[in-house]
Amino acid sequence: MNKNRLVLLLLFIFLINISIEHKKYEEIISEEIYESKVSILNIYDKNDYQVLKLKANNFILYTSIDKEIKLEKLDILNIVFVTNKISFIDYLKGFYSKTIYFDKVKRDVDFKDKIIYKIDSNHQDEMISELFQALFLAIPISSNLRDICTNYGISHLIALSGFHIAVISFVIYWILYFPYTYFHKRYFPFRNRKFDLLIVCMLVLFGYLFFVGIVPSLLRSLIMLLISVILLRNNIKIFSFGTLLYTVLLIITFIPSFIFSLGFWFSVIAVFYIILYMKYFFNMNKYLSFAFFNFWMFLIFNPIVHFYFPQTSYEQFLSPIITIFFTLFYPFEIFAHIFDFAIYFDGVLKLFLEHKMNVFEVVTPFYFFVIYIAVSLFSTINKMAFFFLNILMILFNFYLFNLFCFLL
Repeated sequence: MNKNRLVLLLLFIFLINISIEHKKYEEIISEEIYESKVSILNIYDKNDYQVLKLKANNFILYTSIDKEIKLEKLDILNIVFVTNKISFIDYLKGFYSKTIYFDKVKRDVDFKDKIIYKIDSNHQDEMISELFQALFLAIPISSNLRDICTNYGISHLIALSGFHIAVISFVIYWILYFPYTYFHKRYFPFRNRKFDLLIVCMLVLFGYLFFVGIVPSLLRSLIMLLISVILLRNNIKIFSFGTLLYTVLLIITFIPSFIFSLGFWFSVIAVFYIILYMKYFFNMNKYLSFAFFNFWMFLIFNPIVHFYFPQTSYEQFLSPIITIFFTLFYPFEIFAHIFDFAIYFDGVLKLFLEHKMNVFEVVTPFYFFVIYIAVSLFSTINKMAFFFLNILMILFNFYLFNLFCFLL
């Protein structure tokens, strides 16, 4: 299909989906109060109250309740809330509203609950259980654990994304490889064995996506994988800025609310810099590249991360090392939880999570953020721009960690 026609088609579908979302929005605001069944995604403790992040079928709602009321993540509520100050943009982003009334609804135990129980049975520490619930089931983490991950610079490891997809795919592929090879050689040697296994992996991964919920970064990874497989079958370059662009357009076309998802855009930007790295460092020795890549990604992403999250610590220098180690840690912990021996490593994890850090705040200046984004985009077509981008990266990280003082 012609590229212009494809873009017009996506725009047409996008407008249809926006109109559908607007109709749902109008149904909510047609009355001053609205009743809905919701599940609790997260609970944020404040001084004298708690904020609930709630998910209905069509929207995300934030509301405040008394601190004394005992609720847990994944609880189901019937809730009645005020609608008179909700704009359409707020509806798409996730809105805050005052609650008139709510009651807890009994929830049937499902397969996800059994996995949560399995995870909890492997640990005695609540925060460690919470960590693995996030890693395996994309259950949102508490503010306390989120701050720890941010201070270590490893938030990207907690949010399910392409990194996790790669590890899970690798595990699924090799579990299926030898049994499938036997049947392949015996009954259908004419088929492409690797492609068949890739398709099975993708089916399992899309099932996993719907099981844990439509996580923006995970969806981006799977859609990009799907597009890449289609391009690969047609002998077209699969890992390119064009592939990334069409992935973004396709996802936003069908889920317009992702325009306002910071996690989604962080995932997109991360892939953008991965492609940029491959474009200019493709000749590097593969062993050296494995280590250099993780350090470069950490440094190149800092100006963007710190525009939104100012928390800074010197422990963030460990982020590339932890990321490399995580490649082995993640599949190992999957098997450790399945066979009930994960608890033996909780002592090390507890030391890691309870380590006291000196945290300070550094915010990326707005003018620098704009210049950095512009130079990043220009680097896709100009090598000198990429060289200048790396200079900006180095200068910012010196500024971020106050390293200039060591040079004076």
